[in-house]
Amino acid sequence: MSKKTRVVIADDQYVARGFFEMYVKMSADYELVASFSSAEQAVDYCRREGADLVIMDVMMKQGLDGLTCAETIKNNDPSIRIILATSTAEYKWIDKAKEAGIESFWFKEYDESSLLEVMDRTMKGESVYPGSRPDPMLGDASKSSLTERELEVLRELTTNRSNEEIAEKYNISLFTVKRHIQNMLNKTGYSNRLELAVNAKALGLVVHDDDRTGNRG
Repeated sequence: MSKKTRVVIADDQYVARGFFEMYVKMSADYELVASFSSAEQAVDYCRREGADLVIMDVMMKQGLDGLTCAETIKNNDPSIRIILATSTAEYKWIDKAKEAGIESFWFKEYDESSLLEVMDRTMKGESVYPGSRPDPMLGDASKSSLTERELEVLRELTTNRSNEEIAEKYNISLFTVKRHIQNMLNKTGYSNRLELAVNAKALGLVVHDDDRTGNRG
């Protein structure tokens, strides 16, 4: 009889955590050894007890975020394989996850592959990342219709940064910031920057690093 893969789950959303647990329990190849509502609890458990596979959400309402904690787990024990997951459409985390040595990345709402498929492939030694980026709609525009600079400005808008603060961060003129915002308003059909920012944040179209790491002050 082959040894089951020991799985640790970390997700602060009760329903999502239950969904992950169901996927683990439905397969004879996996054993759920721990399930937590914070990423830091998973780090502590893996340090004490070890694990074969960790499934962890990127965003956490309390404590350190999943990306940061996944990197800590890998640093503590590189043999532990990790799948990072998110329900947002923020794809800039993919490069950060790869740089941290995280094996796989799964979009809950947008990935064509099932979680179980990603789990199986990850445990077979594959690094499973999405073949395409999520492309949800923001008003009348798809995410792909926004330029990378517009998306950068939009991330700042979701944290209520002023035009002056955005201009200083990216070393661009105030006029350029206003032009990017107006271009996004024209594309999406929203009437003002507040409406644009609120909808982008509600949809999870982009997520500022301050919101991921909890640095909202």
